[in-house]
Amino acid sequence: MYPSCIIMAVRSTGPLLSRLRDLMKLKYLGEPIQGYIVLSEDAHQNEYISACDGRRAFITGFTGSAGVALITQNEALLWTDGRYFVQAQQQLDDNWTLMKMGLPDTSTLAEWLTKNMKAGSRIAVDANLITYSEWRRINKEIKYKGINLVPLDTNLIDRMWSDRPAIPSNPVKPLNIKFTGKKCGEKVEEIRQKMTEKNATILLVTALDEIAWLLNLRGSDITYNPVFYSYVIVTHTDVHLFVDDKKLDSAVSEHFKSENLSVIIQPYDKLHTFFNDILASDNSKTGKVWVSDRSSYNLVNIVPKSNRISKPTPIPLMKAIKNSVEINGLKNAHIKDGAALCSYFAWLEENISLGNLTEISVAEKLLSFRSLQEDFVGPSFETISSSGPNGGIIHYSPTPETDRKLSVDEMYLCDSGGQFLDGTTDVTRTLHFGTPTEYQKECFTRVFKGQANLAMSKFPHKILGNCLDSYARRFLWDVGLDYMHGTGHGIGSYLNVHEGPMGISWREIPNDPGLQPGMFLSNEPGYYEEDFGIRIEDIVLVKDTTTEYKMPQKPFLQFETVTMCPIQIKMLVMDLLTDTEINYLNEYHRKCLEVLTPLLEKLDDKRALTWLKKETQPIKR
Repeated sequence: MYPSCIIMAVRSTGPLLSRLRDLMKLKYLGEPIQGYIVLSEDAHQNEYISACDGRRAFITGFTGSAGVALITQNEALLWTDGRYFVQAQQQLDDNWTLMKMGLPDTSTLAEWLTKNMKAGSRIAVDANLITYSEWRRINKEIKYKGINLVPLDTNLIDRMWSDRPAIPSNPVKPLNIKFTGKKCGEKVEEIRQKMTEKNATILLVTALDEIAWLLNLRGSDITYNPVFYSYVIVTHTDVHLFVDDKKLDSAVSEHFKSENLSVIIQPYDKLHTFFNDILASDNSKTGKVWVSDRSSYNLVNIVPKSNRISKPTPIPLMKAIKNSVEINGLKNAHIKDGAALCSYFAWLEENISLGNLTEISVAEKLLSFRSLQEDFVGPSFETISSSGPNGGIIHYSPTPETDRKLSVDEMYLCDSGGQFLDGTTDVTRTLHFGTPTEYQKECFTRVFKGQANLAMSKFPHKILGNCLDSYARRFLWDVGLDYMHGTGHGIGSYLNVHEGPMGISWREIPNDPGLQPGMFLSNEPGYYEEDFGIRIEDIVLVKDTTTEYKMPQKPFLQFETVTMCPIQIKMLVMDLLTDTEINYLNEYHRKCLEVLTPLLEKLDDKRALTWLKKETQPIKR
């Protein structure tokens, strides 16, 4: 099913594990611990992190973005999801056992602890990194077996990581109202209204993308994510921003002034002290304290349960439902992105037969095409440029050790995105520049059918994305195929490329508010084998629709595809397509041609124009 050869670097972790196990025995922990959990997240629970927070990668050698490690005196285990099974198999050395999350015979971390650890065992975790909800879930599952989950204020990995990178401290920049569509002063007032509804007098915001959105500021402390390390506390009279003030200049002060918001700047490292002090003051006695249980255990646990609102803050849903300016900006960003992709794929088709193009070199070429577009800032994630068997690794990104030459005899999968001031993009296209096998074409066609089926669907207002996931899998399931990742994630407006709280997945999504007009999500089914990988990804906008019949108080919604890039027709088996699917693709290609032509003409890219016209020719039975 997956590549069997080792193509990624393997680092020996034996000495590191020995040192960690020695630390676990020390008395400065109060008592020795029998197990230590190492998480992927940082203190803000980010999916993508800075190098200084790569503790799990440091101890395991596995560099994927998702996973959790457990080290005991005799075992070392790594849990990760289907996106990373192949990568983890290749990067973990013999000290580690890979636990494949989501498979029926794989125990969860908590289940493994209850089966393998003795009563009285102490399992420790950095309480600044684990969310309160995750700590509570694990603790609930193991405590009935007499196993204790111990929250630590210290991090054992940091004590042994001598060359740990420094914490980034890059400049913070205002984002103009022409891109945000709403002043930060207005956003804060809306937040305060939500606080009043919940009888909350204090709101703590710990998620970096929530803070960037709320204050209409952007940064670059985390690669590809325009965020900056900070915390925010909102009361009914004040807004406190906890940040390294060296990041700020007069432009930020002028920004707050022009957007009618008074902000008190506090040192980043004083958040815990200030939060404790404000909770001890009389101000917190008259109302609730709102802090999401997706924040760290250490922060949430400061607030007494009787005085705590632990539901998600209002910001994730407000951020997910884009206003008209953000909607137009995201559409415009995807038009610019589509033009860059046309330039890239046209260039690639012309040059691939030379035999000297590699996964890294072509990714750099794609970046050069994106850089020509107005308001381009940088990539939105590391480009997945994968040829042949590397395409079977779902979240593969090339390194100098794994870099392969592209060939006309193999499939090429390119998953990439850009950060523009007016929006974030994420798109995947799979192409073959030679002659694909009939089996590859059938798999591609079934992936396309699922993608089109989801794109054309109509569904009730606030339906959970979990209910739509099988729309995209149905045609793969018909022949016993599937893919080991979700079908859709939210996307930010010049923010994180993965954005909640909604999504489309076979897994339950905690706190999913249901799909609502103004949300943007990806639509990205795929299929992966040993010699190739297939994924087709578009970004779609949720909007109102009309239906033949109407139910009282039950409005219906549909998707509008905003990604503008042709889907390779030569990969489709026409006999497997319905007239409806062909009409859908013809209309999509007609729109791509109409929308992208003026921009490519402006760029004077005749090669891309010729390629676009060829790739959007209508399909005729």
